[in-house]
Amino acid sequence: MSLDNTPEQSQLGRASAYADRYDPTLLFPIARATQRAAIGIADAALPFFGADLWTASELSWLNPRGKPQVAVAHFTVPCETPNIIESKSFKLYLNSFNSSVFADADAVRERLKADLAEAAWRGGERSGGIGVKLLSPQAFAREAVEELDGLDLDRLDIECTHYQPAPELLRSDASLPPVEETLTSRLLKSNCLVTGQPDWGSVQVRYSGPPIDQAGLLAYIVSFRNHNEFHEPCAERMFWDIWRRCRPTQLSVYARYTRRGGLDINPFRASWPQALPPNTRTARQ
Repeated sequence: MSLDNTPEQSQLGRASAYADRYDPTLLFPIARATQRAAIGIADAALPFFGADLWTASELSWLNPRGKPQVAVAHFTVPCETPNIIESKSFKLYLNSFNSSVFADADAVRERLKADLAEAAWRGGERSGGIGVKLLSPQAFAREAVEELDGLDLDRLDIECTHYQPAPELLRSDASLPPVEETLTSRLLKSNCLVTGQPDWGSVQVRYSGPPIDQAGLLAYIVSFRNHNEFHEPCAERMFWDIWRRCRPTQLSVYARYTRRGGLDINPFRASWPQALPPNTRTARQ
């Protein structure tokens, strides 16, 4: 069974009434399969592992005495879920906790886990979970702010002429000895698929195999600048283009987007199972 939901049917770009009473029906799942098909990825045989790492900085509810409580929430959405959750609907859903009473933070976490899992796995042939971690104010000071590690591609003085994804810019040299490299850039920008609003981000490419031409990789990252697509398929498009064009033996792509409306989405895709990167903020977030 598949969803009929399309991005155009979501609350994106529409005037919205902000509910302040708990309402899980606000969540709007969008099938990943359509976006993956446009990239050339078969949903039944994914060429990668990974997850979407979300951070919500604006989460609040009332305790049984009516006193507001606040927390930062980290969410881990496996890339195997049949759906993404449209970001504005996620924000509206989180806002619906604002005037709702919960016994404690554990009750909030369990409610979040159940609702998000139902939406993300809806219509799929199997079900699974969503990772939810709540940080209390006492833990806020321990939230790390770190730059993505790796060699900075932005140091290169290149000419940029492409502002729509141009995989033809990617190349590697199989005649040279294989290398292991981690390359980063702060110049990732794409636009929301529906509203056209800019989405700013940093990206980290970690690989082993034939050396990838760094200037071409940077020009490729810049080529997303006028591209309209959600964060998750942008990262998957990058992974798939680099994988096919440069033929590394191992590859991971990690995109960290800046926060909008208290929520950031950070997709991670890798060619082999591995621990997820820490969901820490970059300086630009």
